[in-house]
Amino acid sequence: MLNKIEGVIFDWAGTMIDFGCFAPVHVFIDIFKDAGIDVTIQEARELMGMLKRDHIQAMLEMPRIQSLWEEKYGKKATETDIDQLYEKFEDQLMETLENFTTPIQGAVDTANWLKAKGIKVGSTTGYTKEMMEVVKPNTALQGYQPDNVVTADMVGGFGRPYPYMIFKNMEDLELQSVKHVLKVGDTVSDIQEGVNAGVITVGVIKGSSIAGYNEEDWRKLSEDKRVEIGMKVKEKFEANGADYIIYSIEELPGLIEEINN
Repeated sequence: MLNKIEGVIFDWAGTMIDFGCFAPVHVFIDIFKDAGIDVTIQEARELMGMLKRDHIQAMLEMPRIQSLWEEKYGKKATETDIDQLYEKFEDQLMETLENFTTPIQGAVDTANWLKAKGIKVGSTTGYTKEMMEVVKPNTALQGYQPDNVVTADMVGGFGRPYPYMIFKNMEDLELQSVKHVLKVGDTVSDIQEGVNAGVITVGVIKGSSIAGYNEEDWRKLSEDKRVEIGMKVKEKFEANGADYIIYSIEELPGLIEEINN
């Protein structure tokens, strides 16, 4: 039988590694704090999954942050301001990034299952090529090595929600049709990227940036609380056009068999 699904393109942080997607969050908060603006964890997380410079720019366009910035500096943030914030972001993230490369439970087994079935494993990310040079060797040592990695700087800087990183994966992995490709991610921008590419999109709840819990805190939650958070995450995915939503990455093989049948 021909595989209906021929390729799966994963996001990285919050989907396959870094439970809760914590590496960038605190850095966003810190760089704004250094600029004299207090941003919340929710504000830092809301746009997760975008290319990081775009993320900073979008945060500066949030009404509350924009008015705080104007109050402090007497004008809207300029391109120079964005560049300076991004430069600080990059420096700080690079210092700690390798500490946030642990695969999420089930991620390695899921990728290995796909490869054993002859399904190609691609990936897209909000990180730059340089950041991925830190991430890739660390995850490889822990057993996770996708067949392909595409960053926004490999497609002219057009990160999510643009679909070009998915198309580049398809080109590199010689995948012929969007109908046979799955995009799996944990953020709204992941789903938008998949929808814009016309591939099948899958949102993952557990470990997601939208849920926003680290593994230890997630484990401590009552079953009812997890269900409640899961419903909120599911609603966000559905509102942005996700085709399927799974609780954890471990459920992906079952979903693929379901789709193939």
